[in-house]
Amino acid sequence: MMDLLSFSPSFTQMLLRLLISVIVTWFITMRLYYKKSKRRDFCFTFMLISIAIFFIVFFMIFVLEDMKGKTSMGIGIGLFGIFSIMRYRTDAMPVREMTYLFIIIALAVVNAIAEGVPILELLITNLIVAVAVWLCEINLKTKPSKLIQYDRMELITPERRDELKADLEKRLGVKIIKIDVGAVDFIRDMAMVRIVYDGKDTVANGMIKLSKGQLQEF
Repeated sequence: MMDLLSFSPSFTQMLLRLLISVIVTWFITMRLYYKKSKRRDFCFTFMLISIAIFFIVFFMIFVLEDMKGKTSMGIGIGLFGIFSIMRYRTDAMPVREMTYLFIIIALAVVNAIAEGVPILELLITNLIVAVAVWLCEINLKTKPSKLIQYDRMELITPERRDELKADLEKRLGVKIIKIDVGAVDFIRDMAMVRIVYDGKDTVANGMIKLSKGQLQEF
């Protein structure tokens, strides 16, 4: 009975590594990712997946000591399965969000398996990743983009591109930098338009993303 109520020697170290993982994940998610994208749904996903992956990896490796060799292989297969499910069972995730998700999962795994690694070394490792993300964000200033189903077919021709831009800016309330006209459906009088807009304008961020099924119709 006493064994069931006692803590293992590695439990305190696990909590410390979990704290480091959560703090670094919060910084990357809220101070780097959310500051530009304003997507709370992905922030929710990043934070909870980080915690879940940490505990899964920790208990698979350090609780099942007699199966350590098997669980090491199982972790690799399991992480591959997670990405497969997210890739093929949900709507397509943008490249930037997928990159952040990979970083978050990688940090969770590294922090979970770092038993015996000095805390200072673990902090430096996490700091290097966070700084790398920060440097990429400030130097690679990508502009946000949106896919739009557009209904005024007469404006999609190249010679009326200025009118198309003016109409979209008026209806969306954002300053558009670039417009790409994609697939066209003459039966429904609809066209798929991709706009790149100024990131300072956040109105378009609240738009509902087109589902994968809707995109396939075009």
